[in-house]
Amino acid sequence: MKLSVIIPAHNEASLIERVISDIAGELSGEKIDAEIVVVDDNSDDGTHDIVSAIAALDERIRLVKRVPPRGFGRAIRDGLEKATGDAVVVAMGDASDDPADITRYFRKIEEGYDCVFGSRFMKGSAVMDYPAVKLLLNRAANLFLRCIFWTSHNDLTNAFKAYRREVIDAIKPIESLYFNVTIEMPLKALIRGYKIAVVPVKWHGRESGVTKLKIADMGRRYLYTALYLWLQRVLVMDDINERASL
Repeated sequence: MKLSVIIPAHNEASLIERVISDIAGELSGEKIDAEIVVVDDNSDDGTHDIVSAIAALDERIRLVKRVPPRGFGRAIRDGLEKATGDAVVVAMGDASDDPADITRYFRKIEEGYDCVFGSRFMKGSAVMDYPAVKLLLNRAANLFLRCIFWTSHNDLTNAFKAYRREVIDAIKPIESLYFNVTIEMPLKALIRGYKIAVVPVKWHGRESGVTKLKIADMGRRYLYTALYLWLQRVLVMDDINERASL
């Protein structure tokens, strides 16, 4: 089984070399057949040149250069189109995710799970340097999603997740252009009833660079995506109930 690690990156020159090196080293040590697909989302700080130089020395590293307009969701979509693995993991380019957790995800996929959702808020997890305001908003958003989707998953907004290729194909088209893609993908998988494993993960706040998430802009996009998918869930459940009654 081959794994594709997709890393969307916009102006991550200060961190991207370390991120790639750490992930590549973890996958090599675990003898996982893998590729690392770095999607340069219109960077203007040298990110492209850094990744290009690394890719020239390591055939496992692939660089996807996007054209404007930029957007986290657009970068994820382009990465998914270019990925060739049987399973994919979306990891951040800011070094917030622990490469060892990528291995844990992959092993769960090998066990037969369709998706693996990491949680930063369960026994065994670790969260370091999470800004207080963002943490509060995160917990509020996840509580809202848990209530309207009747689910126990408590970290749906975290982009760092794993999916089998067939799950990615089934949830297309992926419509989100921005960070709301982080809830569109797992919620679509949840609605469709895929077998999901949940594992505790380690997360570290950004050490350098600037966060790309604009809270004020994203609120309405998250809400729209959540409500649109809630309606989709209602329609799916109605269809299931109708078939059961026949």
